[in-house]
Amino acid sequence: MCRAMLAVAVLGISIILALLPLSCGEAHAAPPRAGGEGILERVPPSRPAPMWDQPLLKPYFDNTTHSRVIGAVGRTAYLHCRVKHLGDRAVTWIRKQDVHVLTVGLFTYTTDDRFTALHSEGSDDWTLRIASAQISDSGTYECQISTEPKMSRAFKLQVVEAEAHVAGPREIHMVSGSNINLTCSVTGSPEPPQYIYWYRGTTLINYSSRGGISVVTDKHSRTSRLVVTRATTADSGNYTCAPANAEPASVSVYILNGEHPAAMQGGESTSVHCQSLLALLFLGFAVAKFHQLTER
Repeated sequence: MCRAMLAVAVLGISIILALLPLSCGEAHAAPPRAGGEGILERVPPSRPAPMWDQPLLKPYFDNTTHSRVIGAVGRTAYLHCRVKHLGDRAVTWIRKQDVHVLTVGLFTYTTDDRFTALHSEGSDDWTLRIASAQISDSGTYECQISTEPKMSRAFKLQVVEAEAHVAGPREIHMVSGSNINLTCSVTGSPEPPQYIYWYRGTTLINYSSRGGISVVTDKHSRTSRLVVTRATTADSGNYTCAPANAEPASVSVYILNGEHPAAMQGGESTSVHCQSLLALLFLGFAVAKFHQLTER
């Protein structure tokens, strides 16, 4: 009798459990939501929303980089575009003159291989590099971000031709024992030259063992002064001022023994000029005196 009652109780419990709804234990679960490609994804209420549900940070240009750049002919010019929060967007460099796309990301879209894009992983800088810049490269370039609508920043490039100039005539005649004094200045350079070398012919004379040679270079004023004391005929030759970032300039120096040509440098030419004037004045005075005596 006892066993029969126990069997009935077990059967009743089994029937009750079978009749319970399957979703009873999920009464407080979050409702399903559609995932990618039709897949339903259940998200527990305590789980934060995924990052991709947040709006993307809007990119912007860091305007601390220079938008006006001066480059020298034959040198490499750099345009630095700095973009914050770029994300998965691309940076494009465009030449405004002909609306030509030069680079997209790190890919080059021009047959002119002087144009390349530079970028380091994790950096905000997207730099346009122009090798062997020419005056024709001057103009406006645009750094563009692939947003909708497009965001862009303009850069102005000016390519100039840097040159050296030696003050005075192209040919200088001096008497032996005088001092050669040459001054060279650099113009059109976007930055001071790292060095300015002086040559006599093909021989560098900045560090010559001759003695009596002085070279004073001022990078701030972009000038260099060469002094060769007590010059002799052996110091005659072609003197060239060669800056690091500019076209060189040359003059010819002739050292003569005891002669006084018209194109003397410094005090010698002034002395000869004064002597000639005195001689002419004396001659004029003598002629005037002679005419005065003959009229009597």
